[in-house]
Amino acid sequence: MFTGIVEELGDITAVEQVPNAARLTVRGPLVTSDAAHGDSIAVNGVCLTVVDVAGGEFTVDVVHETLQRSSLAKVAVGDRVNLERAAAVGGRLGGHIMQGHVDGTGVYLSRDPQGVTRFALPEQLSRYVVEKGSIAVDGVSLTVVGVGVDEFSVALIPTTLELTTLGRREPGDLVNLEVDVVAKYVEKLAGAHLPGASKERS
Repeated sequence: MFTGIVEELGDITAVEQVPNAARLTVRGPLVTSDAAHGDSIAVNGVCLTVVDVAGGEFTVDVVHETLQRSSLAKVAVGDRVNLERAAAVGGRLGGHIMQGHVDGTGVYLSRDPQGVTRFALPEQLSRYVVEKGSIAVDGVSLTVVGVGVDEFSVALIPTTLELTTLGRREPGDLVNLEVDVVAKYVEKLAGAHLPGASKERS
């Protein structure tokens, strides 16, 4: 589990294609300070398992499914990425509950002088996004300030722009999106009781 509070900006130092996956090496001195094989680290909001760690760098394998659903298929050496270690039990929940399971990608559209930033939103995710609700963009926990059928907006403070990749995004850039998992569970549990829902008997 993650909270969407980015701990540091890392750098992609190597990208290797392996069968049905990509192997990434990421420099992140802070997140590797206590990392070990098998630990979870979110890279741009994608929960990945550490397979090797040495010298302030860690290596992860990104499987085909993750490459298809996220922007990690397009990362290259030199790219900066948001990094967060898995939340520790008993720690503060500064953002919101996140799994690191990306639901899809959006597109950075624009940012105004006040920091209000617009992203294109895939139609299949729009029902989970509500004004003043939470959403993760590239692993950053954010509060939605406006939502439409095919886009949403968030207000980014200077600290977020400085310490995450969101301050470096340009129009047209892909971003990873993770909607509130609670909304998905509510939809599934309540769906069977809504008018028009099919009734299955066991």
